[in-house]
Amino acid sequence: MTGADNIRNSIIDKLLTISNKDYLLALYKLVSTSNVNEEIIQLSEAQILMLNMSEDDIKNNRIVSQEELDKIDLEWLKSL
Repeated sequence: MTGADNIRNSIIDKLLTISNKDYLLALYKLVSTSNVNEEIIQLSEAQILMLNMSEDDIKNNRIVSQEELDKIDLEWLKSL
């Protein structure tokens, strides 16, 4: 992975933990108004594998609802 890929993945990881809607909206506005070239992003083999595994999980109904995931997260947070 390149340095840019590492930074991008780190940002994505951090974004996934944010639940404040206003904060996310502000970030969205920042990103959507920035001057970013529209280039095709090349996915790594690991990223393609993860996407294919996700599609397979969906096809085989190996999914968890957002509500159930919230409950699991809450239980995990209480255990810390």
